[in-house]
Amino acid sequence: MAERDRILVVEDLVKEYPGRQRLVGRERGAVKAVKGVSFEVARGETLAIVGESGSGKTTVAKTVMGFEKPTSGRIVFDGRELHALGAREWRPLRRELQFVFQDPYASLPGRMPVGEIVAEPLVVHGIGTRATRTARVRELLDLVGLEPAWASRYPHEFSGGQRQRVGIARALALQPRLLILDEPVSALDVSIQAQVVNLLSDLQRELGLSYLFIAHDLAVVRHLAQQVAVMHLGEIVEYGPTAQVFADPRHEYTRTLLRAVPVPDPRLRRRGAPLAVSAP
Repeated sequence: MAERDRILVVEDLVKEYPGRQRLVGRERGAVKAVKGVSFEVARGETLAIVGESGSGKTTVAKTVMGFEKPTSGRIVFDGRELHALGAREWRPLRRELQFVFQDPYASLPGRMPVGEIVAEPLVVHGIGTRATRTARVRELLDLVGLEPAWASRYPHEFSGGQRQRVGIARALALQPRLLILDEPVSALDVSIQAQVVNLLSDLQRELGLSYLFIAHDLAVVRHLAQQVAVMHLGEIVEYGPTAQVFADPRHEYTRTLLRAVPVPDPRLRRRGAPLAVSAP
């Protein structure tokens, strides 16, 4: 892939955590959560990193976002090496990289109306006047499928899917180019998951966004991601175009994930037929 076509490049990323002191006085060795991970995200496309809990995928997302400092490796966003930047240099980049959290209940402050929550990034970065921020909030709520008049409501007045839409609106407030989505639908009911995934797909087409999508469910990402990286025990064990990975998985762990996807017809499971992955 040509350099101009890549918005994010991660090379040999390693993230270790120091060992903890045991009661008997001996120190446990460092925990290597991510072990030499490399991948690319193309402009306007989605890379999904998929794996079970503890595979290291969320650590990758947090390290790319700057929430965690890498032990070694390179993270390059639009030609700039992120791990080499200081706090002052990071600040303007926050407008271009935004994060959508997994839990729509815990990620929104309960004592703020959603209008203030969505406007907060604009206030922090000193963008616009009170009037223009109010107009921008109404525009963003409408963009994610919420009534602009609901800006005065509080998070507890919304369903889980609606709260996640508020979180997406907040992430879009600064007009980012890359969204890092950490299991954005895993805490939602299956019917609501499809709505949020479809919303993300529509927003990508409309705004030209790039996504780094973290998930543990291959079925969720099949129709959203152009590329899939499968993580296991801190390493990427399979990486390639989504259609190829689904049609001809090469690694046993990928095949195991595909077999774990539920099938609506129990007769297929009884006959031992391959498990098909349905659209979200």
